[in-house]
Amino acid sequence: MKLVIAGGTGQVGALYRRRALARGDQVTILTRSPRQEGDLAWDGRTLGAWQAAIDGADVVVNLAGRTVNCRYTRKNLAEMMDSRVDSTRVIGQAIIAAERPPRVWLQMSTATIYAHRLDAANDEATGILGGSEPDVPAYWAFSAEIAKRWERTQRDAATPDTRQVQLRAAMIMSPDRDGIFDTMARIARWGLGGSVGGGAQYVSWIHENDFCSALDFLIAREDLDGAVNLAAPEPLPYRVFIKDLREAVGRKTGLPATRWMAEIGAFALRTDTELILKSRRVVPGRLREAGFSFAYPDWREASRELSSRWPA
Repeated sequence: MKLVIAGGTGQVGALYRRRALARGDQVTILTRSPRQEGDLAWDGRTLGAWQAAIDGADVVVNLAGRTVNCRYTRKNLAEMMDSRVDSTRVIGQAIIAAERPPRVWLQMSTATIYAHRLDAANDEATGILGGSEPDVPAYWAFSAEIAKRWERTQRDAATPDTRQVQLRAAMIMSPDRDGIFDTMARIARWGLGGSVGGGAQYVSWIHENDFCSALDFLIAREDLDGAVNLAAPEPLPYRVFIKDLREAVGRKTGLPATRWMAEIGAFALRTDTELILKSRRVVPGRLREAGFSFAYPDWREASRELSSRWPA
């Protein structure tokens, strides 16, 4: 299979690149900083020599976008928006221009598109999109708007010969350095892994192996298009999530934190509290209906497997 991954040098792209190369796929990575064989330079905004890789490819996976693990300043939020929308738009332009367009375009999105809620889970059919929730920070609505525009940009691309899928991914858990699991595991190891803001907010997540397997599944299933939630089937309250993670890394207790304490900690780590305070209660409705089988549906088991490979 001939595969093109845009933004493939980040943590998530590296995961799927390894999977694809291991089974013998021909993999091309679109990146701003080419470093190895198979890398092609692009700027994520304009067409160029790189678009020749799209013509004749079987699959395009677009994972490009500025990291969300940062302070949510106006500048950073604008960069999050622009990097996602611009890269998606130019991928669409390359597919439209191709004489032999790919058969499927998997476009990264995010579970953050759904509303902050505790009462019920969000699936693709009945989930509530975010942006109008009461009593949450105003900038959380901008995060949801980024996701909405990200998906809309793909849908606006007229690619009748290329199936479009939006990947509404939860937090992808991998033991690789500087990923979300690594960050949270280090916090737990330091004894700071207690409940935050009461701990009732839900955490949605997916094990790296299940994420990669879900991409394979979606490539193979020609009957599936549109938005698909990529999340383990059982989201859980943060207080339970972090307790299981503490136990997985060998800590029995963790200091709890109020919202204002979380703000101080997030500032020190140069990240944002939305990542842990927003309740992301998301379930994989379409994947389960289509018969996808999760290798790691349970967080307790998954966190122990991940911690066994974590380079603490």
